[in-house]
Amino acid sequence: MSAPDDTKDSTATKDVKNSRSSKANRLDLVQRVALPFAWLLLIVGFGIANPSVFLTAATFQTMLGSQAVLLVLTLALIVPLTAGDYDLSVAGVLTLSAMMVAILNVQHGWPIWAAVLAALAMALVVGLVNGLIMVYFGIESLIVTLGMGTLLTGITLWASDSATISGISQGLVEYVIVKRFAGISLAFFYAIALCAVLWWVLEYTSIGRRLLFVGRGRSVSKLSGVRVGRVRVGALMGSSVLAALAGVLYAGTSGGADPSSGSSLLLPAFAAAFLGATSIMPGRFNPWGTAIAVYFLVTGITGLQLMGVQSYVQQLFYGGALLVAVALSQLARGRVPLDNG
Repeated sequence: MSAPDDTKDSTATKDVKNSRSSKANRLDLVQRVALPFAWLLLIVGFGIANPSVFLTAATFQTMLGSQAVLLVLTLALIVPLTAGDYDLSVAGVLTLSAMMVAILNVQHGWPIWAAVLAALAMALVVGLVNGLIMVYFGIESLIVTLGMGTLLTGITLWASDSATISGISQGLVEYVIVKRFAGISLAFFYAIALCAVLWWVLEYTSIGRRLLFVGRGRSVSKLSGVRVGRVRVGALMGSSVLAALAGVLYAGTSGGADPSSGSSLLLPAFAAAFLGATSIMPGRFNPWGTAIAVYFLVTGITGLQLMGVQSYVQQLFYGGALLVAVALSQLARGRVPLDNG
């Protein structure tokens, strides 16, 4: 006599599970598209408020091309962030990279390609030193990279005598900012190409899986045979190389190097990295979410400035975005903190 009741209970249980699964899928979809949708709403809102200035090809071409350096720097950040580490030295690497290219090319007559290679080699060494100190001395990445970033800033000021150096080879400038496609500087397309490459590495290679595994739980990763220290060191080396590429783009964009160029980009990069972790692949630092976050933020700032809001809105926007983004990314991770063991 109990068989029909058992069947009814089983059917009811399945219905409840299916309903919960459907709700979870809808929530996941909403999380994935929330930021792109908010970006679209932002564009529509500023377009309605100021159509004659905001809704022009020149405005969008400028927004897309001007943020290439920030996008590449943010991509640099998400590599160690995926592994559960912070790299505060990326701004210093960017600045020193741009300055090395300028000094070697302008003052010492090096070919531009040789100067770029030297900057990338410097970045590899910086990332390696960061990683070795962090892993073998057991010091938190936040402290190590903060100290390294300050050291690199001092080296840059010393090497440049605190002066801006201009006159970089026209070859670099031409292929970064002068030449355009669809009215947009090539720097934008370089940044998007790097975005695609990093997405492929994180999604479809063993390197990406190890980074994610280590970021989710280092103790479990160690027990599973993953060389956690090697992964963390590699993440910081990759981060430094990408930051150096951002410095090369900066040098090509400006035609020179400023000894304080990277300091203003660190906060926006962190804001975009955490905001991007709430989109496309919620709960994970991902390149496409990062790209959308960068352009969402610049759209808001540009729209407000075109409406006459004073320049301090940039600090307000980036600072507020970072606070909100960190909270949202933590919620997207299911309120589970990273295991730093």
